[in-house]
Amino acid sequence: MRIHLIALGSYGDVLPFLAIGAECLRRGHDVILAAPAPFADHATRIGLPFHSLGDSDDYRRIVSDPRLWHPRQGAAALFGNMAAATEQTYRWIAENARKGRSIVVASTLAFGARVAQEKLRLPVITIHAMPMVMESRYASPILPGVPLPSWAPSRLRHWIGRGADRYVIGPAALPSINAFRQELGLNPVRRLRYWWNSPSRILLLFPDWFARAQPDWPQQAVHVGFPIADRFGDTDRLGLHLSRFLKAGDPPLVFTYGSAMRQATAFFRIALAICQRLGRRGVFLAPEQGQVPEILPETVIHVPYAPLSALLPHAAALIHHGGIGTVAQALAAGTPQMIVPVAFDHFDEAARVKHLRAGTSLSRRRFTPGRGARRLRRLLASPEVAQACQELRLRFNGQDGVSAACDAIEQMAPRRR
Repeated sequence: MRIHLIALGSYGDVLPFLAIGAECLRRGHDVILAAPAPFADHATRIGLPFHSLGDSDDYRRIVSDPRLWHPRQGAAALFGNMAAATEQTYRWIAENARKGRSIVVASTLAFGARVAQEKLRLPVITIHAMPMVMESRYASPILPGVPLPSWAPSRLRHWIGRGADRYVIGPAALPSINAFRQELGLNPVRRLRYWWNSPSRILLLFPDWFARAQPDWPQQAVHVGFPIADRFGDTDRLGLHLSRFLKAGDPPLVFTYGSAMRQATAFFRIALAICQRLGRRGVFLAPEQGQVPEILPETVIHVPYAPLSALLPHAAALIHHGGIGTVAQALAAGTPQMIVPVAFDHFDEAARVKHLRAGTSLSRRRFTPGRGARRLRRLLASPEVAQACQELRLRFNGQDGVSAACDAIEQMAPRRR
């Protein structure tokens, strides 16, 4: 059996697929990963065969688009760019996968895999990394750029989400997808957020205690749990400079605004002011030097990347954008977190973290040195938050989302005669 893994997106989207690919290799399967070009080296390090979807310039162009990080404009920019990769993804599957000998495991935005499932009759598993993509009238997710009060009924949020399908997501993605489908003799897709679910199997990369199944979720959706996959990033260990910094003083505040973010200058400027107001040390995680103030005091260090599973046990708190992978890492480490949401699922993740009493959130507009310092001071002093974080950390004992995902993939795999 050959397993074709396809992941479109940034680190948070691709790292779980690297982890799943590594585990499938360990189990003796023939595996190949198709993903954006910058992740080729990550795959090579673990011996995972790799196919590049686009080149490094394509990836850089997409993540540098300022619209991507706007609460309301981000969806149109994201879905438009991902839809443009549909034909390329489909062509690669059509040339390499074989019915009866292959299984395709694809991320939410790998639309070409769903086209291949319909046209080529291949077994396809959809992997959803975040609860936000699961529609429900009963527990509709928090939508970006829609300032509804917390008491707004779920059905209202669901109705607004359907409007986003019709007026934002559909116009951005469906014209190019349906034009290609017409070439293949397939009927047009009417609503993307329904169609992107494989009718065969959906794997949810989060546990049921984080987002419980709802009566109107697809019956083929299965929780497998959080995949703790940060060791498959740029490095699997802390650098010498960072290790020495952590040993030299009190637990620092860790600030990150995501691996794909290129407009985080204001965030890190405020982060520095917060550290100074609180008299706390700080670790700034940012892939590009230009986002971090050029002159930092000795109490603050900047590193391009560090595996959070190794860093967070030494941290007092994590302040971040609200990506699902970062949220999971903080929960697994028992680290209090403050989320400053940007776009996409960040607002929904922030609401879930607050509901679990594991952290707090602050809007970008209200994220100032004064408010940020006051909110963090209360967070760090809260025994309720500390207790909730430790209880949630224990929930990860014996849980392995990567292994559970591989078990589910094996159950769907074509059997050799």
